[in-house]
Amino acid sequence: MKKTIAICLTLALAGASSAVLAGGNAAAGKAKAVSCQGCHGAKGISSNPMWPNLAGQKEAYLVKQLKDFRSGVRKDPTMNAMAKPLSDADIANLAAYYSSLK
Repeated sequence: MKKTIAICLTLALAGASSAVLAGGNAAAGKAKAVSCQGCHGAKGISSNPMWPNLAGQKEAYLVKQLKDFRSGVRKDPTMNAMAKPLSDADIANLAAYYSSLK
């Protein structure tokens, strides 16, 4: 019985991990990122030290930050407005794109 529970738990965790790692579509994220380029640069490298570089950031980090901006948990007038209309798919795609850049 314990072995069966352990196997089920392992399979459940493996499924959850792959769902988290599946991520978004980088090509769709690149298309969506056009509106981000003014501040974060065409390749995710900002020319202004006040704005962060997005290229090479971890995908999960980018997802969290964008969702926090969208919900208002993280406060910045510009980013709150930019993130508000983004869907979960848009956020996943943007994160996949920026995390794929070097």
